[in-house]
Amino acid sequence: MEVLVVSLEEKDAIDWIYRGEGAANIVLGYTGSSPIFVGKVIRIQKVPRSRQQCKIVTSVFSIHENILWKDSIDLVSCTSKENAGQLFVLNVMIPLLGSEHVDAGVHVLVSREFLEAVEHNILCQRPAWRVHTAKVNIFCDSALLISDHSVFPEGKNYLCFREQPKWGFLPCSRFIAEGNALKRSISRFRMHQVLKLHLGEISRLSEYDPLDLFSGSSERINKAIKSLFTTPQNNLRIFLNGSLIFGGLGGGTDETSIMVKEALEDKIGDAIQAGRGLRLASFQNLVAETIFQSRVLNQLLQAQKRDSFDIEGAIHAYYNIVSKPCKVCQDLGDYELSRRYLPLHSISLEESINIVKDYLIAATAKDCSLMISFRPREDGDKVSSYSTVCLESTNQIFDYKAYFIDLDMKPLKKMVHYYELDQKIVSCYTKMEKMVHGPPPDSFDLKLHGRVKSDEVVGNSC
Repeated sequence: MEVLVVSLEEKDAIDWIYRGEGAANIVLGYTGSSPIFVGKVIRIQKVPRSRQQCKIVTSVFSIHENILWKDSIDLVSCTSKENAGQLFVLNVMIPLLGSEHVDAGVHVLVSREFLEAVEHNILCQRPAWRVHTAKVNIFCDSALLISDHSVFPEGKNYLCFREQPKWGFLPCSRFIAEGNALKRSISRFRMHQVLKLHLGEISRLSEYDPLDLFSGSSERINKAIKSLFTTPQNNLRIFLNGSLIFGGLGGGTDETSIMVKEALEDKIGDAIQAGRGLRLASFQNLVAETIFQSRVLNQLLQAQKRDSFDIEGAIHAYYNIVSKPCKVCQDLGDYELSRRYLPLHSISLEESINIVKDYLIAATAKDCSLMISFRPREDGDKVSSYSTVCLESTNQIFDYKAYFIDLDMKPLKKMVHYYELDQKIVSCYTKMEKMVHGPPPDSFDLKLHGRVKSDEVVGNSC
């Protein structure tokens, strides 16, 4: 593992500003003048507020995780999850997605005082619900330093499109229960939207469907991009010269208002040379054409498809590995158990390891983000080392680069969570379907793509 021979101390915290966060990490951008850090961002680990923080002195990985990854990563030698995460990207994800689209980064040493100062400095910028849920892990010894892929080394008017593509295929595993057959025809994202609406996590169902984005069809990709802009939630952000101009920092917006669209039109005017009212559509076309032309999502889709057993099959292999009675089988009837799942408990440990390892790799690919950055080329520009794309509506040529980020290693213990969440998602969607296709009560107004309350769609039955 590569580590920079430099340490960030308390005095350096003032040069790092909040750029956003996900479930596990906070991202900081650099505003100082050190050549080592200019054009870079760092990811620092978070820890749930419900967990007592303490200095890690023993292995952070279980015996079963060491067995699972023994052929790919030497977890025994890793002293932290950050170290293991970088090795996971280097040894597992880069061979699948390509080194030209993945930046493994390097580790930089950080002091506890630096982390404490950073947490204090960014507190007011973080979304309240993120602050309530987690805080900076002040006992980390290092942070991951990577290039800021929203900008280029030179030039101006950079636009960066960042999205979470989500699950781009329909599962066809024979281990999917008959009662869950709709998983083979409805995308996971669309089904999960209904559960989120029921739980009050969103106020409107997204118009986006990942199956359109991964389709390879220019028309459907365009549809997906436009849908993302209409209902971005937490799946889309736009940056101009490295600064966020659309989307939430660690949060999201269920619906894009006319005022937001107009403001975005003004902000991208120097980069997209179209008349006012046409710039946003032109930018959407630019993104869609780049995804279509580059085929950058093809490798991601293949990584996602390593999940060939679905969680309904992989969960049985998980219980084989941890040598515990299968809780899923305990809840099944004898006929379904013997016909469908008992053979999974007869396979070798090595076969179980391969099934679960492939599932977790696919889970990373389903949960990562894609960043595509654009730089308009000027007349007289030298030949570029970047790929280029033409925006025909404005007769502009753009350099572009595409990177996958947030390629975090998924913990083995999350297998149970994945199974339980899968069952909740399918159950909730199934109940909603029955309500839609059956005779609804007079008080129901099932406008699934409108702004409705969750109990108007799925009631309290999920």
